[in-house]
Amino acid sequence: MSSIARLTGAAAAAGVVAAAIALPAVGGTGAMFVSASEDLGIKPEELKEPPLAEKTVVLDAKGNQIAQFYEEYRENVKLTDVAEVMKTAIISIEDYRFYEHGAIDIEGTIRALAKNLSSGGIAQGGSSITQQYVKQVLLNSATTEKEKNAALEASYARKLRELRYAMAIEEKYTKDQILEKYLNIAYFGASAYGVEAAAKRFFGVSASELTMAQAATLAGAVQDPNATDPNLGKEQRERLLNRRNLVLDTMAKLGKITPQEAAEAKAKKLGWKGTALPGGCGASDYPYFCMYVRNEILTNPVFAKTAKARSQYLNRGGLEITTTLDPGMQEAAEKAIKKHVFATDNPVASEALVEPGTGAIKAMAASRKYGNNKRKKEMSYNVVADAVHGGGTGFQAGSTFKTFTLLTALKQGMKINDGISVGGGYRAPYYSSFKNCKGENIGDPTHVVENAEGGGGGFKSLATGTWGSVNTFFVALEQKVGLCNVVKTAKSLGIKRSDGLALTEFETFTLGTNEMDPVTVANAYAAIGARGKYCAPMAITSIKDRDGAVKTYKPKCKQAFDPEVADAAANILSGVFTKGTMRGVGGIGRPAAGKTGTTDNQASAWFAGFTPDLAGAVSIGDPRGAQASKLNNITIGGRYYGSVFGASIPGPIWKDTMIAALKGVPATDFTPVNSARFGGCGQSCAPVQREPEREEPEAGDDDPFDIAVGGGDD
Repeated sequence: MSSIARLTGAAAAAGVVAAAIALPAVGGTGAMFVSASEDLGIKPEELKEPPLAEKTVVLDAKGNQIAQFYEEYRENVKLTDVAEVMKTAIISIEDYRFYEHGAIDIEGTIRALAKNLSSGGIAQGGSSITQQYVKQVLLNSATTEKEKNAALEASYARKLRELRYAMAIEEKYTKDQILEKYLNIAYFGASAYGVEAAAKRFFGVSASELTMAQAATLAGAVQDPNATDPNLGKEQRERLLNRRNLVLDTMAKLGKITPQEAAEAKAKKLGWKGTALPGGCGASDYPYFCMYVRNEILTNPVFAKTAKARSQYLNRGGLEITTTLDPGMQEAAEKAIKKHVFATDNPVASEALVEPGTGAIKAMAASRKYGNNKRKKEMSYNVVADAVHGGGTGFQAGSTFKTFTLLTALKQGMKINDGISVGGGYRAPYYSSFKNCKGENIGDPTHVVENAEGGGGGFKSLATGTWGSVNTFFVALEQKVGLCNVVKTAKSLGIKRSDGLALTEFETFTLGTNEMDPVTVANAYAAIGARGKYCAPMAITSIKDRDGAVKTYKPKCKQAFDPEVADAAANILSGVFTKGTMRGVGGIGRPAAGKTGTTDNQASAWFAGFTPDLAGAVSIGDPRGAQASKLNNITIGGRYYGSVFGASIPGPIWKDTMIAALKGVPATDFTPVNSARFGGCGQSCAPVQREPEREEPEAGDDDPFDIAVGGGDD
C-alpha cells in the first residue's frame, strides 16, 4: 500500500481530515493525525507583527525627493495596486486553494507529509500562503542568529508553531489582507523586498503594471530567491526562466490562463533590467547635504536613545524627511564653485549657505564629486561639514576668526574708531599677558606674530584694522579684551573644531589656527546677520512616519549678544567690500558684510559673509594635507596663482553664489549703528588717515607689495 493511501486511511478512520495536522508519534517514528483544535487543544496564538522595514525618503524644502535610505529595499503597496495577473500567478504556484482552505491546507499537508515520511525528514513544506507569511514575520523580527535559525529550522515543532500563529492570522484578517501582507513581506531576490520593489528592480515598472510573463517571473522567484537571483549571473537567470515557465504551465493547468497565453508568455525573454537600487548618499544629487541629514539622525539622541535604535529608525522606519535644502540656492553654490575650481584640481573648494535667524542650511556644495574613486579625485567624506556629520578634520579658518575678537571688543564698549598703535610684528610682553579659559598663562614672548610680507603697523582702529585684516592689531586687541573672552564669544556662536577636539586656546586663536568646516563658520556669521541671534545649524524641518503622523522641528535659537553690537560689527565688516581686502572683488549689489581669511603661507583660504537674508562660508585647501600642500604657485580652475588669498578664490565664489541665490529676493538693509553708543572715539582714538588698504591682493593680483599694511594670515 502506498504512503498516501495508508495516511488517508488513518485520517479517515480518525474522522478528522477537515482539520488535521501531521505530528511525529510520541516515542516512535510513525505519524498520526489529530484534531488541531480538539484532540491536542491547539489554540490560535497571537503573532507579533513588527512594522516591516521600509525605505525612508528625504525631500528638499520644495518637496522634491533628493535621497532615500533603507535596510531592505521595500515599498509597501495596497493589494488594489497590484496587477491581477500577479495575484493569480503567486496563488497558482504557492497556494492554489488559498481562498478555499483555512490556516492549513490539508491536501497540501498530507502530500508533504507523505514525501517527508518517505525521505526520512522535512523534504517538502506544504505551507499555505498564511503560513509562509508567518514564517517571514518571524524571520524579519529575529534579532539574533538563534532566532533566525529557529524561524528557518526544518522541524515539525516549527511547523506546529507556525500553525498556531497562522490560525490567529486567519481569524484576524481577511484573505485579501493576508495576501497583501504576504506580497509586501516576501523576498524576491536581487535585494528587492516586496512585490513593488521587485517589479521596479526586475523590470523597471510598478506592481500594477506587471505583464503575465513578468508576474510569473516574480511568482517563481519567491520559492528560492537566492538560487534564482538574476543579479548574480547567467546560471541564476536560467533557473529563474525555468521557474517562470513552470508558473505559466501551472496557471494554464489550473485554467487561470489559456495554453496559448502560456505559450506566448514562455516565448518571451526573461526581461531582467536590473534597475539600479536607489538610495544612499552616493546616489543623491546632493551627497554632502544628504550625508549631513543621515548623520544628524544617526548621532542625535533627539531621534532615538541608542545608536542601534536611530539606525533602525532611519533605515527601516518608512519615514518622509523634509529638509531645509533650497534647490535654487544649491544650484547657485554649485555653479559658482564650478566656475572657479575644477573637480580635477588638487585643492577642493566647499561652501555652505545658512539662513540667519533660523540656522536652516540652504545649501552644501563642493568642487569634487562624492565617492571612493581616488583616480577621479572623488571625496569619500563630507568636506562641507564637521566629523559628526560625516566630515573630516577641516581647514584652519584663518582671519575669519578675527571677527570674534572684533565682536568681543564691541561688547566691552569699544567704539568703531577706537584702536591700538601696533608695529609690523607682535611679541607677547610676558607669559601672563594671555590666559586661556583654564586661567593658565599661555603668552609666548619668544613667538613673533608678523603682518603679511613684513607689512607695517601704526594706529589701527576697529574699522581700519578689520578692513586691512592686520595681524598685529588683532593679537594686540585680543590681549586687550582677553583671550578667554574671545573664545567664549566664538563658542556662543557655535564655533567648535571640525574634528570634534577641544578648541586650542593660544594667542594665535584670533588668527584662525583651529580647523573648521563651512557649515560651522557660515552659521556663526549668520548670527551676526540675525543681530546676535544664534540658531543651531538645522537641516530637518519635519518627519512623517509610516502611519502619517508628522513631527515638526523648530529652530533652536538664543540671543548670543546685544543686537546693537551685531549692528556695529556688520557696519565695520561691510567696509571689507569697499575699503578692505575684498575691494578688488566688490560687493553683491545689496547690503552685505564679511571677512576674508588666509592661513599662514596660504595653507588654506576662506571667505565668510552675510546679509540679513543669507550667510555663507567658502573654504579651499588641499585634502592631501593643507600644511604640506599649500596654495602657492598653483593652477586652480585653469588659472595660475602665485599665492591664493581669501579674496582670490573664496571671495569670488561667495559673491557669485550670493548674487544668484538671492536673485528675486528683496534686499534687506542692516540696522543702522547706534552712533551714540559706537560712534566717535572712547577708549583709545587717533585721527584716521585714509590710506590704501592693501592687506590682501585683489582677486588675481599676486603682487606681494599689494599687502603693505600686513595681515599675514589674510
